[in-house]
Amino acid sequence: MRLCRFDNDRLGFVEGDAVRDVTAALDILPRHAYPLPRHDPLIANLTALRPRIESLLDSAPRRPLAGVRLLSPVANPGKILAAPVNYRKHLEEARGDPGIHHQKQVAEIQKIGLFLKATSSLVGPAEGVALRHLERRNDHEIELAAVIGKSGRDVPRARAFEHIAAYCIGLDMTVRGPEERSLRKSVDSFTVLGPWLVTADAIGDPSALDLRLAVNGEVRQQANTRDLILGIAELIEFATSFYTVHPGDVLLTGTPEGVGPVQPGDRLVADIQGIGSMEVAVRAA
Repeated sequence: MRLCRFDNDRLGFVEGDAVRDVTAALDILPRHAYPLPRHDPLIANLTALRPRIESLLDSAPRRPLAGVRLLSPVANPGKILAAPVNYRKHLEEARGDPGIHHQKQVAEIQKIGLFLKATSSLVGPAEGVALRHLERRNDHEIELAAVIGKSGRDVPRARAFEHIAAYCIGLDMTVRGPEERSLRKSVDSFTVLGPWLVTADAIGDPSALDLRLAVNGEVRQQANTRDLILGIAELIEFATSFYTVHPGDVLLTGTPEGVGPVQPGDRLVADIQGIGSMEVAVRAA
């Protein structure tokens, strides 16, 4: 199942090049009073939503995908977890490029661990990337994003996939510089998720997916998730040894080699096998 969030927070069921408006299914979500939950209500109730969505499909209004504004498919992640230098060739690239490492040691992910991105950096493909520090190098990084569907702490890798609800494409944009990753990667609009959620049962093997990112038609990044240093299950085991994860939390699994700068006016096209493609415009903030 492919689900998108579009226009003014409508819920869509994606089929081919069209979307069916199934926003009425949201009426089964529980209403929350203050204090609000730490999870995303849609993701937390995805299992219950599926039959309700399916019951609406025959009568749901159908619109062309090209005519809707795609937002981040996860509206309220409690946290965004990210895996740095998690492809071997990108590790080598980061160590060899002063524009990336800024005279700082680039250590293996096993030594430096994960980092957090501000949830305020989250946007969808239609919102695009707004560059704020134009005097610096700003880079693109395509990543497979895993969306947590079930709370967990100290999750063993053998059960990690039980905690994943869906996958989508992620762009982990970054300002290069000497500061910590969390600061440089948490600029407003620097976490792009889209174009929609693909439920885990529809993906097959997430450990063997092709990724590709092009800038203005030029392919910059191309790899396969089999090249991850720490696989998805290992990342979840690692993350949950420090944090409790909740439905709607997003795990960015790492970017392959080929990262490079973008400028206002550029257009990024990111593709991941089994998920689809999203186009993202870059502008000055």
